[in-house]
Amino acid sequence: MTETTTTFCRICEALCGLEVDVDGGRIVDVRPDASHVATQGFACIKGLNQHRMYASPDRLRRPLRRDGRSFREVSWQEALTDIGKRVRRIRRRDPDGVAMYVGTAAGFSMLHPVFAQGFMKGIGSRSIFSTATQDCANKFAVATHIYGFPFIQPMPDIERTRLLIVVGANPVVSKWSFGQVPHPLRKLRAIRERGGRIVVVDPRRTETAKLADDWLPIRAGSDLAFYLSFLHELLRLQPDPDPGTAPHLAGIETVRDLAKGWPAERTAAVTGIDAMSLRALVRAFVETDAAALYSSTGVNMGGQGALCFWLQEAINAWAGKLDRPGGVVVGQGIIDFAAFGQRTGMFVQPQHSRFAGLPTVNDALPGGILADEILTPGKGQIRALFVTGGNPLLTMADSERLRRAFRQLDLLVTVDIYRNETGELADYILPATSPYERPDLPFAFPLLMGMQTAPYLQATRAVVPPPGEARDEATIYLDLARACGVSLFGSRIAQAALEAMAAVASRRAGRRTLPLETLLSGVLLAARQPSFGQLLRQRHGLRRQEEVAGTFLGQRIATRSGKIELAAPEMVDRARSIERWFAQEQRRIGELRLITRRHPKTHNSWTHNIEAFMTDRFRENHLYMHPEDAARLGLVDGQTVDVTSATATVRLPVELDTDLRPGTVALPHGWGHQVAPGLRVASRTAGVNVNLLAGSGAANVEPVSGMSRLTAIPVQVRPAAGPRNTASWSGI
Repeated sequence: MTETTTTFCRICEALCGLEVDVDGGRIVDVRPDASHVATQGFACIKGLNQHRMYASPDRLRRPLRRDGRSFREVSWQEALTDIGKRVRRIRRRDPDGVAMYVGTAAGFSMLHPVFAQGFMKGIGSRSIFSTATQDCANKFAVATHIYGFPFIQPMPDIERTRLLIVVGANPVVSKWSFGQVPHPLRKLRAIRERGGRIVVVDPRRTETAKLADDWLPIRAGSDLAFYLSFLHELLRLQPDPDPGTAPHLAGIETVRDLAKGWPAERTAAVTGIDAMSLRALVRAFVETDAAALYSSTGVNMGGQGALCFWLQEAINAWAGKLDRPGGVVVGQGIIDFAAFGQRTGMFVQPQHSRFAGLPTVNDALPGGILADEILTPGKGQIRALFVTGGNPLLTMADSERLRRAFRQLDLLVTVDIYRNETGELADYILPATSPYERPDLPFAFPLLMGMQTAPYLQATRAVVPPPGEARDEATIYLDLARACGVSLFGSRIAQAALEAMAAVASRRAGRRTLPLETLLSGVLLAARQPSFGQLLRQRHGLRRQEEVAGTFLGQRIATRSGKIELAAPEMVDRARSIERWFAQEQRRIGELRLITRRHPKTHNSWTHNIEAFMTDRFRENHLYMHPEDAARLGLVDGQTVDVTSATATVRLPVELDTDLRPGTVALPHGWGHQVAPGLRVASRTAGVNVNLLAGSGAANVEPVSGMSRLTAIPVQVRPAAGPRNTASWSGI
């Protein structure tokens, strides 16, 4: 008999409300929840098909242990005992020798990242790496320096803005970075319907640019020059900061000095945006009260993301768009997260990496130096690595070098639902639950940061039971802590209490588990919110108070001065490199640059194992190239080419695309599964891994934020030097 329940999607920030039909413990259909208080019947094709990914015959059901070049199923007890023994041995020599990589999937669960970090605190290790340094750590780092806390992240007031300038973002396909904005296409159209205007600055005429009023095709990787001239023109039109904002700004003279030397004429050749167009855009920004300047991964990952975001925040503040209706607003979550972080020291403790002395962001080290931290001998050298909710061998820079580094580890453990590329090198793979197989709350960003256009709370029970012996990650890390002879969060009391709770819950459930609903209710109780049970009765979500502009300046800035520190020393020091960077950009104007992009049916590296998605047309990625560039290089549509960067060469077919700015080529990310036989559908695809072309090591890491350069990569494209071997790691 089919039963219908409500839940919500947990594969991106949108958190779309869903209706799920279950028959015999199996999901048979997923639909948008038309009555959801926030998403109101919207969900994307990926969210509506995720149950196919979780129901795959490739799902892990018992722990796997490496046995030579293959794997065999083992009991949890056998896996935990051996892992614990190995970790104890490494930890006795050096706790920092035990490391963890926290992937994107961990972030879309309330308890997973908390318990993963609690495990590492118990180990006593500082060696934590995060996927954030692949796509967004620049925003966290800059927010720490100028606002006092990494999770103070102003977002456009989408419902009220009349001019939205989007730089390096494609919310129609990729949704909004950090913020929960349901049905992005509808929200963007509404801006125009009420007489507003949308301008997209991007090297590609993206799906978002196609519905915008104007598209400015910027040269890939030149965003910093665009922001510098935007600031210059802003100060020419408005020499002093907005009177309502000025009392809350420190470092005003630093901004003035920085803006002086960057008129639009100076940067036009580098950006490809003529001075007249830029001046007109800035004038419109100044003259429109409800205006917002916003950027995302295309800027973040381009090598100068920290400086760009710093300038963007300075521009929004100077022009009086910060904390104003229709501008950019700072939401309020269910707790004062910034005050909590300041009180506990969470996410703001200054630490530096052993290799190259790079700073941590959100208590995590740069992923771009993970290979160096494994390969470089000495105190703190990583000997054991836990990978939780991620697939770094496909998603991180210089993947082939990282692959070689992983082979040098004494212990590699992955916590996942699949045996993916990283899992193929693991000593143990521990089977985790999928989002449909555990109770949950909306993940931390919208809930704790208040980044919701329609604020609400919702709780969900597990929709279906986990397969086989799969366990939720909170329980896995409780068990790993015990096996390794440590206590979660470094607290024997916490470990003992959680063990006792797990013993009772496991007897009731008939399988090993923590009482997750009780723990989630504790989170809500601490935040003075309705209980988990009360939220369950609100099947379509419980609306919270609307966000109100004017509640941030003078009230919630978390710096010691209580002001926005525009002249933060870390940013001023980084700004000294701008002239050198600009001179290099001038010399490199003619080079071809590669950007990444996302296909509507892909979500990072997750969805290529869904058979229904892998049609004949969609079994590989292509190198998209403007016809002018193809003609100049003597290439034709469909031809196989070699794409070469400073680190690698990949081989794949060309597809001509007039939506690209000439001088730009685009390669979708998330492909390259041929070395993952544990993914029976994905491993038969022919795509190549774009991140082979990105460089790793300190020279390729942005020093303020630890961000790797994963877009705007200089490349050469030539006719293929030989036949294509679609079964190889690099595509050649």
